[in-house]
This record gives sequence, structure tokens and C-alpha cells, in this order.
Amino acid sequence: MLKKIEYTEQQKKLALYAKALGHPARISILEKLTLSSCCYSGDIAEEIPIARSTLSQHLKELKISGLIQGEIEPPKIKYCINHKNWNTAKKLFAEIFK
Repeated sequence: MLKKIEYTEQQKKLALYAKALGHPARISILEKLTLSSCCYSGDIAEEIPIARSTLSQHLKELKISGLIQGEIEPPKIKYCINHKNWNTAKKLFAEIFK
């Protein structure tokens, strides 16, 4: 019988961040957001040559991970880096890549 592995909260969180960083489009989105305080999804769509529906899915994945946050300002959505989680991610990655 296999023993069930228990993962720490840090391991789970790091895996969530790693999944969010697992596509070049998401890296590109994060790079854009780190260079400005916030961006509207339309501005991101102009700079990243992917379909808006695809962009929306990537933004969703980044929001699920907590690395970004979105704020609805009808008819637009403004996205920003979630600095608390961004700093946590940097710390967790730094610890694993000593």
C-alpha cells in the first residue's frame, strides 16, 4: 500500500505559483505589470500578440495563483501585481534555488 504524501502549505503555494509561471505569455504579462503600477486588459492585448480570449485565460490563471489582482472599472478591467503574493513567491523560489 502506498503511503499518502502530505505537502506543506509552502510547497502547495510554490506549486501554484510555478503553474502560473508555466507559460511564456504569462511571463510576458507579469513583466509588463511589473514595469507599471497597473494595466488595463486592452493595453496588455495590444502588446501581447494573442487572441483576447487566450489573454483572458492567462489573466485568469495568474489571478487564481494570486500573483495578480483585477479591479473592474466598467467597461474595463485593471490588473496589477499583488505585491504581497509576489514577494512571497520570490521568497519561496529563492529558498528552493539556494
